[in-house]
Amino acid sequence: MASVIYNSAFQCCVPNPLTPRGEGEIPTPEEESFACKINRALASGPISITKNATIADWSHWGPDRKLVILREGTNHWTAFPGNENIVGNVPMCADPMGLQWIRDAYAGNPAPTNTAPGLIYMLCGANQHSTTTLADRTSPAIPIGPHYMILWPFDAERDGFPDTIRDQGAWVMFDKTPYAHLHVCGTPWAGKEYDRERSQANWDLRYVDRT
Repeated sequence: MASVIYNSAFQCCVPNPLTPRGEGEIPTPEEESFACKINRALASGPISITKNATIADWSHWGPDRKLVILREGTNHWTAFPGNENIVGNVPMCADPMGLQWIRDAYAGNPAPTNTAPGLIYMLCGANQHSTTTLADRTSPAIPIGPHYMILWPFDAERDGFPDTIRDQGAWVMFDKTPYAHLHVCGTPWAGKEYDRERSQANWDLRYVDRT
C-alpha cells in the first residue's frame, strides 16, 4: 500500500509528502478511500481512545445494516468514519453501551436496550433530519457542531436542561421519548485549564439589604 498521511476529518488523504518525488507509489483510489475512512474515524473522538479503537463501517444504510470491521482494535471502543453524503451517517466513536444504543436507534427499535449509560463522541460534528423525532427521514438536514452524548433517559424538565438545539452548553435531544439523551456541545477540552498552582477561587457574591 502506498504511503499516505491522514489529513483533517473530512478531507481526502494525499500521498505522503515526505516520500521523495518519483520514488513513492501513487495510492490507488481504493487505498485513498480506505485511508480517508480511517482518518475520519480517528477524528471522531479523543485520539487517546480512537487510536486503539476498532474501526468499523456499515454494510449499507438501512435498518438491517451490519457491522463491517475495517481495523481491529485493542480497547472497547468502536469508531466509524461516516459518510458525509448520507444524512445521519456521521463519524462517531462509541463505547459498548453507546454502540448498543445507536444500533437500536438505527434499527428503529421502540426503545434502546443499553442497560447502563452509554457514551458516543461526534467530534467531527453531525447532521440529522430532526432533533425531536428519531424516525424522521425526510426533513431537511440539520447541521450540528462537535459534541458528545450521554445516552441515558434524561428528561429536560425534570433534570433542568433545555430541550432545543444550541451551540454551547448541554441540552436533551429527543426529549420525552425513549431515546432522550444528554447532548453536550463542544469537546471535553473547551475552555481554559486552571493553573492550580497560581490560581485561587474568586467569589464575587455580594449581599444587599432587601428592606
